Amino acid sequence: MTIETVQNDADILKCRGAIQALRPLLTDDIYTEAVRQTLADNRQIIFIEDGNPDAAAVAVFETGYNLFRGKYIYIDDLSTLPTQRGKGYAGKLLDWIADYAQKEGFNEIHLDSGVNAARTDAHRLYLNKRFQVTSLHFVAKV
Repeated sequence: MTIETVQNDADILKCRGAIQALRPLLTDDIYTEAVRQTLADNRQIIFIEDGNPDAAAVAVFETGYNLFRGKYIYIDDLSTLPTQRGKGYAGKLLDWIADYAQKEGFNEIHLDSGVNAARTDAHRLYLNKRFQVTSLHFVAKV
């Protein structure tokens, strides 16, 4: 098992199953272009390579700087193929991001997570990785 960074369209396609497990509205006909746009917007994708045709788990994150956070990482997506859950892959991706943040001098790592019973295991993972619940996130659709 290794952690790789998406470099090309073959890697994008390798991550499709894990990304679509979290984002089912990214249907096959729009998936590749949506991921290309995401990568062009200052984001990276890392994935678990375990020798199978599909990535076992993925993390999509952006880096930036703002007045509130300073130099930060924001994790947009963290997803594991349903058949690969319970193997610690999401935790390994979070550890990789934390190591990257430390090496590159980031101040904070952020993520948002939906609140419902299906998210309990994810929330347990975030708390075990020393994330804190610090705010409510508000959205206004336009």
